[in-house]
Amino acid sequence: MTDLTRRKIVHSVGAAAALGPFAIGRSQAQAHKGDIVVGASQPMTGVFSFAGVAMNQGLNDYCAWRTGKGGVMGRKLRYVSEDSGFKLDQGVAIFKKIMAAEKPSFFYGDSTQWVKAVTQDAVAAGTIMTSSTSLASVVADPAAVPQNFVPGPTYPRLHEILMEYIARANGSNKPRIAYVYADTEFGRDGIPGGKARAQKLGLPIVEEIVTKQSGIDVAPEVAKLRRARPDIVIFQGYILAPMPEFVRQMQEAGLNPQIMGTAWGLDRPAYEALAKLNVNLTGAAMYRYGHETDSDMINNMREYLAKNRPDVKHISPFYISSWLSGMVFAEIAERCIKANKPLTLPNMKAALASMTAWDSGGIFGSLVDYSSHQAPIGRIYSYDPAKKTMEPASGWIKV
Repeated sequence: MTDLTRRKIVHSVGAAAALGPFAIGRSQAQAHKGDIVVGASQPMTGVFSFAGVAMNQGLNDYCAWRTGKGGVMGRKLRYVSEDSGFKLDQGVAIFKKIMAAEKPSFFYGDSTQWVKAVTQDAVAAGTIMTSSTSLASVVADPAAVPQNFVPGPTYPRLHEILMEYIARANGSNKPRIAYVYADTEFGRDGIPGGKARAQKLGLPIVEEIVTKQSGIDVAPEVAKLRRARPDIVIFQGYILAPMPEFVRQMQEAGLNPQIMGTAWGLDRPAYEALAKLNVNLTGAAMYRYGHETDSDMINNMREYLAKNRPDVKHISPFYISSWLSGMVFAEIAERCIKANKPLTLPNMKAALASMTAWDSGGIFGSLVDYSSHQAPIGRIYSYDPAKKTMEPASGWIKV
């Protein structure tokens, strides 16, 4: 049994109302009479803590913010989380523990593997919807993983969006593209989709380099890039390293391709590190950035943080993503309650399927369709050295 003596965080938003009966059986499940509980297994320590702290804050803060606005049809959102340390066995144990103790209707995990590991139990319970940081296509499958949705486009869709932008931005020119990606699910998952869309658009992929996640000697790989001479290098599966070292050695070799990425590889650590090398990172992002002012919901985030977490000056994509997952949880609950249906998996899945023109408050740039358990839309951003921020380089692209 995994040691559960680690730090536990229980956020009770508003007064702690008594939780009504919530049977686990498929046919006997009843709606809560009290709070709507959102559980989470967050990597607040360990190798992913830089993201896990922000994810924990984002989901907690949405629950608090929404409850302060009257909750979901008058019912409070109560957030209960524990630190997974980004360890699978620990994360699964947290899921089972919170499920038994708190009877949550929604649960947020920390990885693709976590979603896979809890799916059988979640489906058997018949009373839980899940989400996580994962954008893997395998966990955006309404048939095989019916209880889960991803908080944006999947990795393949992000790469399709990126290829569409490259084709549109270059017109009749066909830039030479190289892929550099980590040998992980995070790295590999989007590449086939990107390559297929590139082929359809007539964009040549001239090199494909697969690396370990860390501890990489990039010199042999840069030699391959020197021979291929790409106009664009797309990185996938890295948050920061080894991208700066790749760029530095490419510059030393006389190569200055445009550097691109997606989603989690477009956060401040990456774009600031590359800016020091006089490179303006460009890529396919899921959401508007935290500094933008044309999203009512992101403005709400900034106002909430200014009042409650004044030390947080940068709203990361991880914070936005978990806040967004909380919004989807709340929308599912609201649709079930309005239909006078209990929060069972079949009812919640049907509610998610009905979200075909959902308003995210401007986090996405248009109404989104979540019926496929993902939001297949994104936007290209590029680093602006004058503003020192990522700025829009395209409109919103649906694929």
